[in-house]
Amino acid sequence: MSRVSLEGQVAVVTGAARGVGELLARKLSARGVKVALVGLEPDALKQVSARLHSESDHWYADVTDAEAMARVAGEVKERFGKVDIVVANAGVATGGPFIDSDPVAWRRVIEVNLIGSAVTARAFLPLLVESRGYLLQIASLAAITPAPMMTAYCASKSGVEAYAHSLRAEVGYRGVKVGVGYLSWTDTDMVRGADQDAVMRELRQRLPWPSNKTYPLGPAVDRIVAGIERRSSHVYGQWWLRGMQGVRGYLPALIGTVGQREMRRFAGRLDGMRIGLVGAGGNADEQHRTSTTVRE
Repeated sequence: MSRVSLEGQVAVVTGAARGVGELLARKLSARGVKVALVGLEPDALKQVSARLHSESDHWYADVTDAEAMARVAGEVKERFGKVDIVVANAGVATGGPFIDSDPVAWRRVIEVNLIGSAVTARAFLPLLVESRGYLLQIASLAAITPAPMMTAYCASKSGVEAYAHSLRAEVGYRGVKVGVGYLSWTDTDMVRGADQDAVMRELRQRLPWPSNKTYPLGPAVDRIVAGIERRSSHVYGQWWLRGMQGVRGYLPALIGTVGQREMRRFAGRLDGMRIGLVGAGGNADEQHRTSTTVRE
């Protein structure tokens, strides 16, 4: 599929304060896209916006808050006149054995990654229908293959993948394209935060190649931008992820066997693992929820 120029289009990027969202905003801006940044870190969003090459603005909002996201959609339309692209990128993660997991953190991963993506789409789909635009839902390798000690994250990313595929069939006849973006372990604050736990780091390093590597952020985001230019149904941040689609039916049984062996290996080291949200984005989410509770 040929690429189209993004010059003059308006893109909304959630989770835009850092990582994939921040770099994607910069690369879209370099192509002449006007960018609306959405996230939970207003100071960081302001700094990102100030560095962009094109017209931009930023909004502090929790993607799980339907009222707030509806307000953001209205204000983005008022500010830029339209919305052509929405990238549902906001996400958090937690790791560790499910039996010892923090129920609040586990639920929050589902809320942000799955419910937050649906809230984002619900708020902006009317504008995408107007522009015959493109919605890109960021998923993960975790949507393709299960993994031990990542129950919440795998569940949420499998959920957004299925949701986006269903949505594609619903809105395609109205001119809206829907894509799913897949990323393996990519050098972001989230992955670095997970790697701070020795068990999670070593378990990941024992995965089969090429899934045991951390990949640089820049090339992955370049692939996402190319997918947006093509309005692709599937976007792969790493070259080998496309091939995983053909074997995904075999992976649960394989991971079930290999995963049990690895969990037995690490069984004596599981006590004391961090059970909250990981990385700077996870910290920002926890601070947001704490401040919201205090105000209430």
